Amino acid sequence: MIYSKMWCVVKPSVGIPVFLAAVAIGSFSVHLAIVSNTTWVKGFLNGGVKAAVTAPADAAKK
Repeated sequence: MIYSKMWCVVKPSVGIPVFLAAVAIGSFSVHLAIVSNTTWVKGFLNGGVKAAVTAPADAAKK
């Protein structure tokens, strides 16, 4: 373990929850930024209008 001496300074009972909280807060902030700054995510999550797929006219004649 690279950072094994860190636990001589910080107790694992404090360090591990702080680390997990930092990961959770970071993940939440990234997801919030994506939802806030894009238009397609809101449409996707709300079940936006689906585009109809049609075949080109050339393929239909064959």
